[in-house]
Amino acid sequence: MDLTGLQSALETISGWIWGPWFLIPLLLGTGLYLTIRLGGLQFIRLGSALRLGLFTRKDPGSDGDISQFQALTTALAATVGTGNIVGVATAIGIGGPGALFWMWVTGLLGMASKYSEAFLGVRFRVTDEAGEKNGGPQQYLERGIRGWFGKTLALFFSVAALIACFGIGNMTQGNSIATNLESSFSVPPWVSGIVLTVFALVVLVGGIKSIGRVTAGLVPIMIIFYVLGALYILIANVGGIPAAIAQIFTDAFTGTSAVGGFAGSAIIIAVQYGVARGIFSNESGMGSAAIAAAAAKTSHPVRQGLVSMTQTFIDTIIVVTCTGLVIITTGVWNQTDPDTGEQISPALMTGEAFSNGLPGEWGHYIVTIGLVLFAGSTILGWSYYGERNAERLFGRRAVVPFRILFSLVVFIGCTVQLGVVWAFSDVMNGLMALPNLIGLLILSGLVARETKKYLDNDPKLRATPEEVDAFMAGDKAFEDWKTQSIPVVKTE
Repeated sequence: MDLTGLQSALETISGWIWGPWFLIPLLLGTGLYLTIRLGGLQFIRLGSALRLGLFTRKDPGSDGDISQFQALTTALAATVGTGNIVGVATAIGIGGPGALFWMWVTGLLGMASKYSEAFLGVRFRVTDEAGEKNGGPQQYLERGIRGWFGKTLALFFSVAALIACFGIGNMTQGNSIATNLESSFSVPPWVSGIVLTVFALVVLVGGIKSIGRVTAGLVPIMIIFYVLGALYILIANVGGIPAAIAQIFTDAFTGTSAVGGFAGSAIIIAVQYGVARGIFSNESGMGSAAIAAAAAKTSHPVRQGLVSMTQTFIDTIIVVTCTGLVIITTGVWNQTDPDTGEQISPALMTGEAFSNGLPGEWGHYIVTIGLVLFAGSTILGWSYYGERNAERLFGRRAVVPFRILFSLVVFIGCTVQLGVVWAFSDVMNGLMALPNLIGLLILSGLVARETKKYLDNDPKLRATPEEVDAFMAGDKAFEDWKTQSIPVVKTE
């Protein structure tokens, strides 16, 4: 079946959704607005949030399904994926080094969006009939925004998220794994498909607790593994880092790009690809991470919101920066293929940069293994996002069939070409973000008010659950949340 026409149409729609006049200004504008309303919380509280998420890791005795650290790693598992390897290369390859600057801007402003959606995910979570926490935009859009408008936004998000999880969180990730394993180790795609499908089934059958345990062990290892390889290259090319950073800042406002040559493409290209690929990488504003945050054991929504905020910092400011600087300092971003005379494909750019920067075949293997780990963990994280929205739409009875179907679709992703799926995924990601961003703007007053009330009492995030209960006693919003007076989800 020839799907060229469909793919072209989807790419046109995606180009408009992610273009300079629709989603990009809404994403940046929402992040800036929330940054102002929250008083630059992502900068002031980052140190305390990193300590709470990475070292304290949990609030003993608090209600929830998984620890704060496991909620963080589940969200990281879903976001640290192909966007950190292929997405960065695509942004730089098309938008030039300046695109990395706009990825940074998206990440820094997106931390306020990520905090807000995670806060709301916990604040408006409910307990389903299986005794598990269920939260995210599919809940807080309806429960925080009363009336038909909130219900419409929540339904719109749930449908988009459920469809998107099979694309960007499943088939595209499996395809990236199978393609790279075949290229590097001659592993047939069908073998990769079977192994990944069995792996997904084994993990997903245990639900969020099983996913949380796996991601808590896997995510730190995969990030450290990849970042150490990048740091080796950057240390070897340390003399080129100042020039690379200068070029990033200069090109961010001149629009120079690899595609189109040095006549200089419009600045909007750098902004468009930097923001679009930045969101593809860290998912700030999409609302997805709020679903994982809602499962966390935490003594107050502010605490998990701050922990979840660090996900964007780790993803964009650390991992994306490492990838981008390696591509720029090694000069691969504007190199041409000696056989074709054309620019190196973004899909191969990061691997080429690591191969040039590390001895022997180490660079090639690090990128391949890193991509396998990143994409594999993304499948786990997105399976949970899809599951919660399947439950929201069809009830608890849909959870087990969804887990089985999601695992089987991984095999399809490993064994077929996915041009249409990639284009469709971009469209659905944008449609997920739209209702969530509208909701964040509407609920920003509630977020700012309750955040200030908590941080006035615990600015360093060192309070025990008992101390939190004591200084928040008498606060109606907190008491409602603690007693879960918000109605339980009806699943029948």
